[in-house]
Amino acid sequence: MEEATRGTEYTTERSLYLAFELSNSKWKLGFGTGLGQNPRRRAVDAGDLASLRQEIEVAKRRLGLAADAPVKSCYEAGRDGFWLHRYLLEQEVENLVVDSSSIEVDRRAKRAKTDRIDVGKLLNMLIRHHSGEETVWRVVHVPSVEAEDMRHLHRQLLTLKVDRTRHICRIKSLLVTQGLNVPIHIDFLDTLAAARTWDGSSLPPGLRARIEREYASLRYVEQQIKEIETERDGLIEASENPSVVQVRQLMKLKGIGPNSAWLFVMEFFAWRQFRNRREVGGLAGLTPTPYQSGEESREQGISKAGNRPVRAMAIEIAWCWLRYQPDSGLSQWFREKCSQGSKRMRKVAIVALARKLLIALWRYLETGEIPAGATFSS
Repeated sequence: MEEATRGTEYTTERSLYLAFELSNSKWKLGFGTGLGQNPRRRAVDAGDLASLRQEIEVAKRRLGLAADAPVKSCYEAGRDGFWLHRYLLEQEVENLVVDSSSIEVDRRAKRAKTDRIDVGKLLNMLIRHHSGEETVWRVVHVPSVEAEDMRHLHRQLLTLKVDRTRHICRIKSLLVTQGLNVPIHIDFLDTLAAARTWDGSSLPPGLRARIEREYASLRYVEQQIKEIETERDGLIEASENPSVVQVRQLMKLKGIGPNSAWLFVMEFFAWRQFRNRREVGGLAGLTPTPYQSGEESREQGISKAGNRPVRAMAIEIAWCWLRYQPDSGLSQWFREKCSQGSKRMRKVAIVALARKLLIALWRYLETGEIPAGATFSS
């Protein structure tokens, strides 16, 4: 037994570490095999996958690695999305997409920042991560192609609604410069033609033409909103996709309509695997951020580090929950909390209610546990 033990050699397979600094024109690459080494820096044209594969092969030879040595890489989440991540996985590269805001920085007032420094820092942190220091940054959970594609419907709808508000505000602002307040309805153009300024004259031709073009853009945006909502409603009614089934499940509860149910599922519940309630609140950015130092202790508000549309919708639905689910346990908790509270106390408590409601909806979808005292739509 001892002879067999003495004759056994334990070796650890060395890996090639690769960090990307992505930009629109060039990709900066940093290669290394361990801490304390100067990285091998190279640059390739953005999207040039053939050059990328070649640089990986050359780096293995130069750094004394076997041709089949494993490659571990990372890049920051950003405008390039996840296509590169999927390509690297197909090439058997173990890749991580990193949350940019979680990367540690020097706390001095000013710090040097260049692509050369950034790629070296990413490479160093990548090696530390694979050496066991997993909390060195936060890794983004990459959705599947199908889950990512399902998010386009509601995201475009949110964008179009912002555009609609922008067009309406611009039309009203242009009219106000002439002392006019013309309702924006189906007969807006006829009303605009009959409108008169303070001295009884019609609108100047240049201003009127601009308002008409703005109104045409508004009507186009409204038509797109109608088409998207019709498409979404058709999917909710007929689709058997598991994500859409969850949307229908949420819509059974009073106070939750298609807009909120679709957003919660497609952005939050459909493809993310939450392990506990803290992860639910944290991803929505609804977790508290206490500050304690010695005898000093204060609350800095919620983190706001999570999904902004989900957080905004959760607070909006929290107010709806109080109206449509007045006898539920969450609504009773809110009334007890704010029975003697001020207006500011209500604003603070509604954020807490939004967090509790998100957690209750997560449990409802995961286990079928109905929120305490909640009622269903008839």
